Amino acid sequence: MNNNKLYNPVHKIMNQLLDEIQRAIKNTVLDNSVGVAFSGGVDSTLIAKLLHDNGYDIHLLTIGFHDSHDINFAKEVNEILKYKHDILEIEPESFQETSEKINGIIQTDNLSWNENSIAFYYVSKLAKDLGISTVVTANGIDELFCGYNAYREAIGIGVDEVMTVMDTKLENEKKMMIAVNKVTSNFNVKILQPLLNEEFISFAKTIPISEKIIDPDDLQRKHAIRKLAISCGVPEISAHKQKKALQYGSKIHKQLLKLR
Repeated sequence: MNNNKLYNPVHKIMNQLLDEIQRAIKNTVLDNSVGVAFSGGVDSTLIAKLLHDNGYDIHLLTIGFHDSHDINFAKEVNEILKYKHDILEIEPESFQETSEKINGIIQTDNLSWNENSIAFYYVSKLAKDLGISTVVTANGIDELFCGYNAYREAIGIGVDEVMTVMDTKLENEKKMMIAVNKVTSNFNVKILQPLLNEEFISFAKTIPISEKIIDPDDLQRKHAIRKLAISCGVPEISAHKQKKALQYGSKIHKQLLKLR
């Protein structure tokens, strides 16, 4: 009896989280056939699994330089999932020209914005080549579930500081994805972020911080998402994988720094 009392609140949170993510997907993703920006990490794999399980025709899209972490890990995870999957290897020879072109479109020196816009340029190029006009991403999970290292310092100060960091990161992410869509519109490809939906953001903020990050030494974080992923059948190698941001996993960050 006591065990049930102990676990029921966690089960309730997981059930609500699943319902809200599925609602956000259905309200945002109106096309049945979509691409999924896919690195093999817990966020993109969970989104892909839920889209697939809810009847969407999905095509995994992975980009990166040759032998990059994201390409290798995405292949490994999809050996288990067995979804349609295509990979675009970035050509080093044309990378500088592409990065300059994208910087001209978004017109900012913000390194993260440039890196993400470059990454999604290649994702949308791959989508266009495959005849896909809509790509779904998991953007928002790291912001809402304390995926970034900045949250480790914040939790050392207190919950209020975590929420302040969260609001700042959410605002930045929303603005950045507007810039990203300016870039991908060149391919007539739309990038959708169901988990940056305002209703989902409001719900996610009600989940206890303890279900997201434990303390300043918490290297894994996003615990509610990881628990949900396991319960939904996401491969364990993905569900337990520590965060590696798109620009790092694809080697775009490393290559851009070389150019600078």
